[in-house]
Amino acid sequence: MALVAALLIGTITDLRAEDYPARPVRIVVPFGPGGPADVVARQIGSILQENLGQPFVVENRTGAGGVIGTLEVAKAPPDGYTLLMMSNTQTANESLVPQRKYELMRDLTPIAPLNSSDLVIVIHPAVPAKTLQEFIALAKSQPGKLNYASSGQGTPYHMAGELFKAMAGIDLVHVPYRNSGEARSGVIGGQVQMMIDAVPAMAPNIAENQVRALATTGTTRSNVLSAVPTVIEAGVGGYEATIWLGLMAPAGTPKPIIDKLNKAVNAAIKRPDVEKLWAMQGAVPMAMTPEQFDKYLRDDIVKWADVVKRLDKTQ
Repeated sequence: MALVAALLIGTITDLRAEDYPARPVRIVVPFGPGGPADVVARQIGSILQENLGQPFVVENRTGAGGVIGTLEVAKAPPDGYTLLMMSNTQTANESLVPQRKYELMRDLTPIAPLNSSDLVIVIHPAVPAKTLQEFIALAKSQPGKLNYASSGQGTPYHMAGELFKAMAGIDLVHVPYRNSGEARSGVIGGQVQMMIDAVPAMAPNIAENQVRALATTGTTRSNVLSAVPTVIEAGVGGYEATIWLGLMAPAGTPKPIIDKLNKAVNAAIKRPDVEKLWAMQGAVPMAMTPEQFDKYLRDDIVKWADVVKRLDKTQ
């Protein structure tokens, strides 16, 4: 009887996966509208709707550096109808926000990564530095006097800033804003001296000379800002920081549904029109299996835990 029951449960699960999705799917974005996660969620959601036959509805659930929206998905039924759009904010929060009411790799399960983008270090034009090395020298001459903006504690922009501080040997004051748009306005308006932001978001402001680009954060130059050197080229050897995006589901979501979503996502990000659009925005597709994404997430948690340890020692 037990064998029959197990076979029956397996058959029911397969049927659910075969019929999935039978109703609209929510993609919870735990960040503000208009940022990279929100934009990419809507792009991918539109393609998944086209290919899987049901609406993929994006809902922004902001607050607490991504913790509120992530917790909502962690507590949702594991049926494939509530998904999380996540980034390295979530992997950083594993060590940065110990009081959160979930554990990423326990309470959620990986589906697939989407893309990664380089960041760019910019300063307000009034700052007397033309190059990254000049800015580092300025910061060293005025420890604790210059500040930098981010879209909040634990975001990729904040963590990239802390990594830059540690590797450049400088003391900058972190000024967290509620979202990327407000942080961007802060550096454009001169309320803060520096910001590390996503290339696609900041490129128009660089072109209009509202900010000065000093360096990009990938290992090679950005095709969007090809005239701007990398941080490594500018003299901080070994520095690399990107923002990447991916999808997760509540733990316990049936494996056939996870696999179906993974296959659909990988097909979407390999489309020539998507690759072309993302290339124009400085983003690179990341195709992985759920198992490969699982390892990627665990490795990223370790990477940012090391940065958080450095941050704790300086506070």
